[in-house]
Amino acid sequence: MAVRVHPRQLAFTLPHAESLTRDNFLEGPSNEAALALIESWPDWPNRIMLLVGPEGSGKSHLASIWAEQAGARSISAHALGPTSVPGALATGALVVEDLRPADFDERALFHLFNLAREDEAYVLITGRVPPAAFEVELRDLRSRLRAAPVVSLLPPDDLLFRGLIVKFCADRQLSIDESVVSYLVTRIERSYAAARQAVERLDTEALRLGRPVTRALAAELLREA
Repeated sequence: MAVRVHPRQLAFTLPHAESLTRDNFLEGPSNEAALALIESWPDWPNRIMLLVGPEGSGKSHLASIWAEQAGARSISAHALGPTSVPGALATGALVVEDLRPADFDERALFHLFNLAREDEAYVLITGRVPPAAFEVELRDLRSRLRAAPVVSLLPPDDLLFRGLIVKFCADRQLSIDESVVSYLVTRIERSYAAARQAVERLDTEALRLGRPVTRALAAELLREA
């Protein structure tokens, strides 16, 4: 006797455009200092500034806004090498993304600090933790990192957290109502990364099941987590 097997519907991960314009940046007390830094350029307290915050807190969004204003190029801290520094600074402004402990070329970063000072260029460095706590072998680089002003992004408050969930859904063209937002904000970790992950899971599961995103679907997913 033949057994009929019902195939499980697959959910394909489709690209979605996340808007990184100024108009789509959600403001709140947790990021007001960082936004003020971006909007105050070129009147910065130092030509090299550090923007620090947890995963998903908006560092790349703010860096993108500033890059548009300043005509800055962008490079990953991991990819920065001594020979690439002059070209990276060619426009007089540079974003160095995601500076992490023990994951960058110290001599390249030291060269960048020196050349930026000589050329009177602007540099915005992003990272998850302040580099003053890094183990750095080059003493002169260590002192420069400690001297560079740090602006921090803090965990989101209630209003911003709700707004983030709505924005992440809008980026995915995902329609949700207030009941879903209210359910999520009281049941997931209060962090940028958790909000993004929850929306991604909802989108994937709704697509797989061919169902709308509802409070019931959110409840099912969180019970399984």
